[in-house]
Amino acid sequence: MRSNLSFINVYKKKNTNAKIVTQLLYGDSFKVIKKQGSWLNIKNNLDKYTGFIKKVKFPPNQIYTHKICSLFANLYLKPNLKFKIKKKISFSSKIKVTEKKGGFYKFDNFWVNKKDLKKKKYKTKNIFKNINRFYGTKYVWGGKHYSGVDCSGLVQLFFNFNNKFCPRDSKDQIKYFKKKIDLKNIRKNDLIFWKGHVAIAISKHKLIHAYGPKKSTVIMPIKNTIDRIYRTSNLKVTGIRRV
Repeated sequence: MRSNLSFINVYKKKNTNAKIVTQLLYGDSFKVIKKQGSWLNIKNNLDKYTGFIKKVKFPPNQIYTHKICSLFANLYLKPNLKFKIKKKISFSSKIKVTEKKGGFYKFDNFWVNKKDLKKKKYKTKNIFKNINRFYGTKYVWGGKHYSGVDCSGLVQLFFNFNNKFCPRDSKDQIKYFKKKIDLKNIRKNDLIFWKGHVAIAISKHKLIHAYGPKKSTVIMPIKNTIDRIYRTSNLKVTGIRRV
């Protein structure tokens, strides 16, 4: 099965008040482990992450041809800017293009502007290229969507967009990426870890992270961030990894 919604919250328990552990984006495929009343216990095919989603009618999985490269893509009912609808799909969502007309590509029952798409095999040399697009995005625990993202979800999104595997949670990411770096040698695209948190260096002196205390995705000086997290949460950096 696959997600045909802009995003689907995946919960830890069969309750919409339960903790959101991750999200499925448009086109993400999953396996149903068990049906439980109005809930499905599922496993995400992307990273084998498990949780519960509300049971609705989902379409079968398909081989996608393109992915969203913008922070989000507007959708249209017809291949014309006049037919824009309120629905949008987020960065790294996957679609199967079935028709092309002018500057628009059709998938399912919608059209999307060509400028918001890259082919399935496209990848960037700089894995975190354009990560600044997420600057100002709301912090949402478990989020992977333009409307809300968390720290490890932000990291995973860019690996997935570049057709690379990355674990969902920061505690697994620090184990997955093996190359250890000292703070004095930090450079662009290195990952900085604390217990339960991760940030991405965008230069030798600055980082970007979806930061709970600021309820937003922010750019901050690396040294000031390390000092702030230690001062406010009594947490030291647990490691720096080169990807």
